[in-house]
Amino acid sequence: MTAPKTLTPTDPATTATLAPLEAPPAIAGRWIDRWEPEDDAFWRGGGRAIAQRNLYPSIFAEFLGFAVWASWSIVVPQLAAVGFILTVDQQFWLIAVPSLVGATLRIPYTFAVPLFGGRNWTIISALLLLLPASALAVVVTRPETTPFWMLLVVAALAGLGGGNFASSMANISFFYPEREKGKALGLNAAGGNLGTAAVQFAVPLVIVGAAGLQLERAGLMFIPLILLAAYLASRFMNNLTFAKADYRAFGAAVQNRHTWIISFLYIGTFGSFIGYAGAFPTLLKSQFPEVTVSIAFLGALVGSLSRPVGGILADRWGGARVTIASFAVMALAATSAIGALRAVSFPLFLGSFLVLFVATGAGNGATYRMIPAVFRVGATTPERAARSRKTAAGCIGIAGAVGALGGFLIPRGFAISNSVAGSLQPALWLFVGIYLIMGVTTWAVYRRRGAALSAAGI
Repeated sequence: MTAPKTLTPTDPATTATLAPLEAPPAIAGRWIDRWEPEDDAFWRGGGRAIAQRNLYPSIFAEFLGFAVWASWSIVVPQLAAVGFILTVDQQFWLIAVPSLVGATLRIPYTFAVPLFGGRNWTIISALLLLLPASALAVVVTRPETTPFWMLLVVAALAGLGGGNFASSMANISFFYPEREKGKALGLNAAGGNLGTAAVQFAVPLVIVGAAGLQLERAGLMFIPLILLAAYLASRFMNNLTFAKADYRAFGAAVQNRHTWIISFLYIGTFGSFIGYAGAFPTLLKSQFPEVTVSIAFLGALVGSLSRPVGGILADRWGGARVTIASFAVMALAATSAIGALRAVSFPLFLGSFLVLFVATGAGNGATYRMIPAVFRVGATTPERAARSRKTAAGCIGIAGAVGALGGFLIPRGFAISNSVAGSLQPALWLFVGIYLIMGVTTWAVYRRRGAALSAAGI
């Protein structure tokens, strides 16, 4: 009988093997053959340390991905100051396109981790961010010779950052046991969302130079950070040979109606967060030009910070209840924003949107928390429980991609509303109606007395 493999230091070019569980496993190799996080002895004997070493570079890389993804949200309001002449509709196209591309890339990015390895794909996906960052730095310096379609192409490249969320979440999920996945994935997601607030805070500060407004710095500032992210991933992260794409689980999720119900709800929570975060700086600039756009980061900041709060509340009260409450608050806040536009009141407008952002963040965390609970219903045997976890993972990937479409739909809704009615109010009324429909849908499917899942406490 042969002895089991042990994690021992090896040459970096070779595959890592398993170390004795008595000592923390040393990571010298790039690939790990055996990974058993559900085994308490393995986890305490060094598995947790390895997982954490992979988690923190992943958070940083995803943080940068979100920041690049959201970069055009804060660049667009500054384009007129450097010589670009754009219509309101064109401005909202530049804000919306990165979200559309990012949403589209989330599914293939999810499958890239098993194909290339988590460490390898983190390096690749980080370095890919050099394309939108450097292209942005170039085009904003040439307002006379840069056509709108070229700006649109460069904005679309920023969508590469939107795909990072899916691959990062998929990779980290392989490293952690079920009992600790929620916290690890929550940290990973929160780190990414904060990238939106960070870029909206940093760009207005960075672009001001001795020679005046230097908008190219909005792209150049990312380059050293991207290189750092790639280095940290190469230095501290690993690939897991057992991490394989589960196409069967993905197919099961596609065929399950709850995947699409939750995806619809996720458009209203995460989609609203990313959509409002993208549009907010331009909304401030167009509706209250006397106000500095630098305060726009507050929306994305409070929305990011409220996401884990939504998850905590969902743990206590149930994800469906918190999601319903979030949609109700979002509807009220959007209605208040309409009142602010009518009264031309900046304090009321800002306050309404901050409440709206808090509700989107809390709803984001609560809806995400609903997924494992929904698919766990009926899992009465270990085999069914394993299948339900895999189907839930497939649902998470699909919902993340579909939900990100809100980042495209909300800016386009504002653009169409402005073009047709000359006001943002019709778009906001539409959003109020949609939030009410989403809240009723959540209640009817998951909380209504007599509904199939009402007794499950989703």
